[in-house]
Amino acid sequence: MRLAFVGQATYFHYCALEQPAGDVEPRFFDFRAGLDPAPLSASLRDWDPDVIVVFRPEIIPAGTFEGLRAVTAGFLTEPLPRPGGIQHPDLERRLADLERVHAPSFDRIISFDPLIVPTVERLMPVWRTMPIPVADPYFAPVAPPRRRHRVLFTGRSTEHRESILASSKHVFELAHLAHGVTDERLIEFLADSDAGVNLHNEDYPTFENRVCVYLAAGLLLLSEPLSPEHGLVPGSDFIELANGDELYSALAAFHEDPEAFRPLRESGRRKAEQYRASNVYPRLVRDLLRDVQVFGRSVPNAATSA
Repeated sequence: MRLAFVGQATYFHYCALEQPAGDVEPRFFDFRAGLDPAPLSASLRDWDPDVIVVFRPEIIPAGTFEGLRAVTAGFLTEPLPRPGGIQHPDLERRLADLERVHAPSFDRIISFDPLIVPTVERLMPVWRTMPIPVADPYFAPVAPPRRRHRVLFTGRSTEHRESILASSKHVFELAHLAHGVTDERLIEFLADSDAGVNLHNEDYPTFENRVCVYLAAGLLLLSEPLSPEHGLVPGSDFIELANGDELYSALAAFHEDPEAFRPLRESGRRKAEQYRASNVYPRLVRDLLRDVQVFGRSVPNAATSA
């Protein structure tokens, strides 16, 4: 069974299945908003997948999947306004991006966040909600603390993030990878780190996929409050922090006695197994095909059904 992933590789290759698992053979097709979709369409026709999963379905122009037999699923990965929640220009911008989605191109929609479902369903129905998986090469056992106690943050700089990171950056060895580091290079940074910091893009709650990656790599996770928590428990699986002072204090305590935080690292690492790509995607593909077989497709111009 062939499973094609489509999306911007810099951000989503580490969320995909990289090697065959079960009866699923994967392949990643790098694509981003604004590109000519013709080469992507041709590559997909040549490979003839059974299922296509698109990270950020709003990037796909109408007609890209025309004539393909594959069942198509869009995976929503971006925070959006929530009913009764915080209003923020960044959330409104992301919603405006999603409103450009060509909904008939997708048989099913998956959302990383159940709390945005009412917003999304003004545009298209949501079939399933689940955290974004992590590719198997990023999983590692909890290692003994390094002598240097390196701390890692991956993500672009924003005023909100820098306000929290600033004091810690001047004291601790905190590596900030702002853009473009992925695959083997990112795995190297993870392997050379003891802790990972997760901060929201702006001052609103969400659940970033770097959370899953840090836990899978066996790092101590220090994060702003997560929403939803996807089964993670603050104080048991990760350290929750609200501001720069709390990050500084947590890192100081970790540097003073890193072994005291091993139980959190071990617990977080066990929870990360729920995100392992080789476990998640074969099950997801089977469920998707079964659901389409029972309830039908939404793509009106598909050549054949699954």
